[in-house]
Amino acid sequence: MNKTAIASLIGLLFSSQIYAQDTPTQTEDVVVTASRIEQPRENVIADVSIITREEIERAGQSTLVELLQMQPGIEITSNGGAGKTSGIFMRGTNSSHVVVLVDGIRLNSATAGSTTFENLPVALIDKIEILRGPATSLYGQDAIGGVIQIFTKKGKGAPRFYANVGYGTYDTKTADAGAHGSIGGTSFALGVSSYDTDGFSSLKTSDPNLDDDDGYRNLSFTGSLSHKIVEDHEIGLQLLHSKGHTRFDNRFNIDPFFPAFNPAFSDHADITQHSYAITSKNQITKNWLSTVRAGEGTDESVTYAALGPFTTTSRSLFKTKQRQYSWQNDIELPLGTLTLLYDRLEERVKSTTDFKQTSRNNDGYYIGYLVNHGPHSVQINYRSDHNSRFGTNDTEGLGYGYQLSDHWRVTASYGTAFKAPTFNDLFWPDYFGSPSSNPDLKPEKSRNLEASLKFSGADNSASLTIYENSIRNLIALDANFVPENINRARIQGATLAVAQRWNNWQLHGSVDILSPRDRNTDNLLVRRANRHAKLNLAYNWGDWRFGAETLASSARYNDSDNEQRLAGYALVNLTTDYNINQNWQLKARLNNLLDKDYALAYDGDPANGGFVYNTPGSNLFVSIRYQTAP
Repeated sequence: MNKTAIASLIGLLFSSQIYAQDTPTQTEDVVVTASRIEQPRENVIADVSIITREEIERAGQSTLVELLQMQPGIEITSNGGAGKTSGIFMRGTNSSHVVVLVDGIRLNSATAGSTTFENLPVALIDKIEILRGPATSLYGQDAIGGVIQIFTKKGKGAPRFYANVGYGTYDTKTADAGAHGSIGGTSFALGVSSYDTDGFSSLKTSDPNLDDDDGYRNLSFTGSLSHKIVEDHEIGLQLLHSKGHTRFDNRFNIDPFFPAFNPAFSDHADITQHSYAITSKNQITKNWLSTVRAGEGTDESVTYAALGPFTTTSRSLFKTKQRQYSWQNDIELPLGTLTLLYDRLEERVKSTTDFKQTSRNNDGYYIGYLVNHGPHSVQINYRSDHNSRFGTNDTEGLGYGYQLSDHWRVTASYGTAFKAPTFNDLFWPDYFGSPSSNPDLKPEKSRNLEASLKFSGADNSASLTIYENSIRNLIALDANFVPENINRARIQGATLAVAQRWNNWQLHGSVDILSPRDRNTDNLLVRRANRHAKLNLAYNWGDWRFGAETLASSARYNDSDNEQRLAGYALVNLTTDYNINQNWQLKARLNNLLDKDYALAYDGDPANGGFVYNTPGSNLFVSIRYQTAP
């Protein structure tokens, strides 16, 4: 890693009294994901960000991937626009190294190993918590890079209604509406959203068989209902359902020598995500809170591939169901809080592919201790996972924070994590008698060390986090195209996050410098940059709010040999809001102001018959929102 650059970051931190991951510290902010229990953000040892509903609305992004892209420590990859396969790289780790929770329920594919971020509706999200760093000792398998927890809307206060419609470039149309509130001891929230866009061609090509618009549409709804049976006992239900349909280009369907046999239409896919959770919170005694949760997360993809010039298609199904049960007990001690947890994960796979095995179970046992005493903060996590397929894996986490003064704080932490092999890796059927999977694979494992220096003031704050994550047993294909535990990686990095508020101005941003390296070859990991930065500047003027965003990234490589170079890029976006009155608001967002031509991924090698995945050019989106007065 560039030591001079890190020294510069440290110098900037000490020379400017500005802070934080997103906005200046607010004492009312509460974080759950960092320790599984509620704690004020200023007491959290881990590296976290919070995206509130207000910030989501101000940003004006129409997709979750766009929203996450502006957060510290996160890079994205996308195969061609809204609704297309996308990936999230957190601190340089793989997309499959991030656990995604929706209201506490896992929502990922057990076959591919990653989450379909592009199909989750941003309009129905109330809050997002991002935990960077290893979190397997908290949440079990796969959290090598971190955790993204999405909270859907909940009811509180007097009942309110809202509605929003928007229109933009690529014939993009959105609409969402909902109601939320509480009546007596019952709270409720209901929401529905739709998204429809013609999009643009996924691949950059002049071939008429591929140069068509690849659209996407989505219809989603959420529901939440909770009731206090008595003062200390509450039951609740959370539900999310998202149904998407996307079109995409498949270069392998095109025959340049016999064009008459090319498909008459694009490939397309139906993507469904569904989660529900039933929760019972019981204050057994003054010092003992017991929470029981049962739920299920479903990820389903049905792909229809065109066969020849007719309407014939092939159909492939990949469906994951993850049933989840947990019993968490938080016990307040004379000094600190003790947490005891048991959870069970039952993974089931259904597919048109004849997997050799379609189920596995995991039982997890967790003990955690959290204390804030004087200037000292300590967090200890230990978890033991017992998997029906690959046995027992123990992980631990240890964090310490010290308040140097009213404004300055230092933290340090150590953690281990592991990622379970996917069903594709373990149980894919043989190909003409030759193995295509490996049932003897071991989990990928990691060790992470990090330290942070944080400043927090009334209107400004800053944090600098330095980390090193060593990963072994990485799964890769051997010379016979069989997955093996043959790779290793080391990721060293630093994240500087800042925020400043003065008069009517607000600024926040981040700079990431990292060295994500394959230890076998010393090459950069695929599609990960050494440097990326984000800056957001906003100005309030009466009923108007004007904003500007800048996003920049250095070059990356599309392949593990570091031969297919993806050039660096910089984007500028503009936003504006106008409060017509207390009920109505008009919003506009102009993305890619300078119409920058850039790429986040290639489909194969463009120098050898492959294609570049397209990204959106300059585009405008306008919306109007109505909300009943509080």
